[in-house]
Amino acid sequence: MKKTRKRALITGITGQDGSYLAEYLISRNYDVWGIIRRTSLDPLMRLKTIAHSPRLHLLYGNLRDSPAITRALKEAQPDEIYNLAAQSDVGISFKCPEETWEVNYAGAKRLIREAMRICPKARIYHASTSEMFGKTPPPQNELSAFAPVSPYGEAKLKAYRELVCGYRAKHKLFICSGILFNHESSRRGEHFVTRKTTLSLAHIKLGLQKSFALGNLEAKRDWGFAGDSVRAMHLMLQQKTPKDYVIATGESHTVREFVEAAAKELGMTIRWSGKGLREVGKDAKGRIVVRVDKKFFRPSEVRDLRGDASSARKELRWKSHTSFKQLVRMMVSADLKNVRQQMH
Repeated sequence: MKKTRKRALITGITGQDGSYLAEYLISRNYDVWGIIRRTSLDPLMRLKTIAHSPRLHLLYGNLRDSPAITRALKEAQPDEIYNLAAQSDVGISFKCPEETWEVNYAGAKRLIREAMRICPKARIYHASTSEMFGKTPPPQNELSAFAPVSPYGEAKLKAYRELVCGYRAKHKLFICSGILFNHESSRRGEHFVTRKTTLSLAHIKLGLQKSFALGNLEAKRDWGFAGDSVRAMHLMLQQKTPKDYVIATGESHTVREFVEAAAKELGMTIRWSGKGLREVGKDAKGRIVVRVDKKFFRPSEVRDLRGDASSARKELRWKSHTSFKQLVRMMVSADLKNVRQQMH
């Protein structure tokens, strides 16, 4: 008897992680349903490689709309659900805290409760975040204390404790979380610090921009490749029992180091001078290319994140395949290519 293909439902499918996960699942012979929001921008800009696949099915809706969630679950009848939809900008969460809570906590609750009713046997992956650790010093693992300092981290922590840990214990639901540290790619939103840096430097290299501004240059992050992270999400739902895992590279770098590495890929050298808000980064000719602007500082900053993913390596057999240098090179090359194409 021919085995039927697995069916997956992805919220946030048009985002960075959702697009890589959809590609990965389709490559593994899944039928994939995705919930997309109505937008004036092209919702398929990150899904171009699979946009015409007969295995991709897109449905309009969002986590604020219960009828849309119900309709998506009934149509997809998923074996696996990946909840990646979120208000994912930590800085914006300080300015729009209610929206952040509405999507990241209440929206997740709507989805999970409806999934329990409509497809109770479905396995659920819920995206958690290293921002839940907040002020806890590195290295952070599954046993580290949570101490979030942003509305984003707080909403994600409540969803994790109540909906993941709580429902798993109370309802015996197969639900788990990946506590993902920063993961980047050329598909990252242009307002995130890594992509803002690679895109701005590509413009500067080609003479289309003079400089750009950043916030805290000393913030340290564990930056990995989003394409590596989605493999871990899938692996978690293939286990016999649901369990949460930290997904990280185990290596951290400052924002300053990211800027320097990106510039190096473009044959540029950044020399720093000044202190605090007056610090600037200059190129070899002494022209200012990077400035520090207080408007990009967060009201409360997470200073140092570095994950310990030893449990994932041991139990899931997962590991990051992309080094920091390779990640930076990948992002710089993609942005340089895209900017050049836009010039012609």
